[in-house]
Amino acid sequence: MRRAYHVDEIRRAEADLMARLPDGALMQRAAAGLAAVAARILRDSGGVYGARVALLVGVGDNGGDALYAGAGLARRGARVRAVLLDETRVHAGGLAALVEAGGRTADETALDDAELIIDGMLGIGGHGGLRGRAAQLARAAADAAAAVLAVDLPSGIDADSGQVAGTCVRADATVTFGAYKPGLLIDPAAEHAGVVELVDIGLSALPEHAAVEALQAADVAGLLPRPSHATDKYLRGVVGVACGSVDYPGAGMLAVGGALRGGVGAVRYSGPRQVGEEILRRWPEVLVEAELPSAAGRVQAWVCGSGLPADDEYAAQRTKQVVDSALPAVLDAGALTYLDDLDLGEHIVLTPHAGEAARLLGVERAQVEANRLDFVRGLAAELGATVLLKGSTTLIAEPGGGAVRANPTGTAALATAGSGDVLAGLIGALLAAGLRPLDAASVGAYMHGLAGRLARREGPIAAGDLLASLPRAWHNLQ
Repeated sequence: MRRAYHVDEIRRAEADLMARLPDGALMQRAAAGLAAVAARILRDSGGVYGARVALLVGVGDNGGDALYAGAGLARRGARVRAVLLDETRVHAGGLAALVEAGGRTADETALDDAELIIDGMLGIGGHGGLRGRAAQLARAAADAAAAVLAVDLPSGIDADSGQVAGTCVRADATVTFGAYKPGLLIDPAAEHAGVVELVDIGLSALPEHAAVEALQAADVAGLLPRPSHATDKYLRGVVGVACGSVDYPGAGMLAVGGALRGGVGAVRYSGPRQVGEEILRRWPEVLVEAELPSAAGRVQAWVCGSGLPADDEYAAQRTKQVVDSALPAVLDAGALTYLDDLDLGEHIVLTPHAGEAARLLGVERAQVEANRLDFVRGLAAELGATVLLKGSTTLIAEPGGGAVRANPTGTAALATAGSGDVLAGLIGALLAAGLRPLDAASVGAYMHGLAGRLARREGPIAAGDLLASLPRAWHNLQ
């Protein structure tokens, strides 16, 4: 599991460690880790000796990290040149080490023929986009042919929220020290970080609970439901699907398809008879029940909303009956328009995209997209339910606070009609199989993203391709 902490928490942990170390020892640890990653990048492109490295050096500790790392590369034969943001406020010890090792200062033309650019302009204390000379250097780095390696985080992104408020560095890789920062896991900032590598510098005073978490493959594999020899189809879980309508039958079919591939023993469909007949033709193993959820057979969880129209009495009735069942449930798409006066709880998983979240909160969509972390927390708290905010980085939050989960497998290939219907069915099945809502939503998003990555290898994908790829995603993890 990747765990990310807010800036003030990391600063307190750093202060605690520095109080127990000799002066400068912490920076030396960080610089050594940075130099090791930089050397590995250079080896992959031809070697360290003789390689041209440009440092973008700010006035804070990030600049010192870059200078000491540059000194280490220079001692191994790299040609290192440092471009200083402010010559009067440079880290004196770092600059002296660089010069002693054979490096030198230079102007921004050093970027033109560099093979590697190390961005040490602005650290975790920065707010807002880059300005002035820093913005100029960020644009020059973007225009250069060199790979860009960021120190702790790309300069100009917001470490706590993942916001990008203006010009910032776009890195190919980021070396982050001690702990992940939320902005490295959450778009739009995460898009600028590239491959993120954590260097352990010995922080031990971090809080017990992180601000943001990201499940990794081993975490997901450990949560996947696995049938035992003593089980049967009912003990594995039965999920009810109250999705689809006469106008949108495909949404019901896709939600059922996602549920069938979610590890449960059976799927019951409750909805219009015409849709049920279409589902049976595709999947004869589905149990087609009464048109209203309250009259359907026993289930352990519900999926509701995909393909439900707005301002429709039947759709509102289906949604209300699902919520009134007090069972774990996923409310998606159309069901999100019928939440007024319903008694939600954290056993309910809401799956809005940014536009739907904005409508529920009474704000503009652009506000949600710019600050996804705060808004997913706010929506979960306001509605008292678990919220999965869909997007390039899907985020999951519980109403009681705690760590927000960030899904690491998202891909633009999932931005296709019906993709969310498959996700809703998959999460509902995981709920029925016994996963708690936060885990069901997190595992469902991870598996959904992984299936999208597998499917896109064969070209552009449609939602139905996700259904074909989900068994492969399970196999790869197990």
